[in-house]
Amino acid sequence: MLRLRVDEILKERGKTKYWLNKSLGMSYDNLRNMVNNQTKSISYANIEAMCVLFDVTPNELFEWDFEK
Repeated sequence: MLRLRVDEILKERGKTKYWLNKSLGMSYDNLRNMVNNQTKSISYANIEAMCVLFDVTPNELFEWDFEK
């Protein structure tokens, strides 16, 4: 299963979900679902915005979770 690493990256960068929510301009419910990997899709615009905000590549933003 492909998994979004937002929670880990936020901790590494010393940032909060609130900061990310304000930076992305999305609803908190959508952000929470995305961070908790409970969404079925993520827009390219949000992936790109997170890459820019975190200064990472898409490869660093996602990881394979082989246990799922």
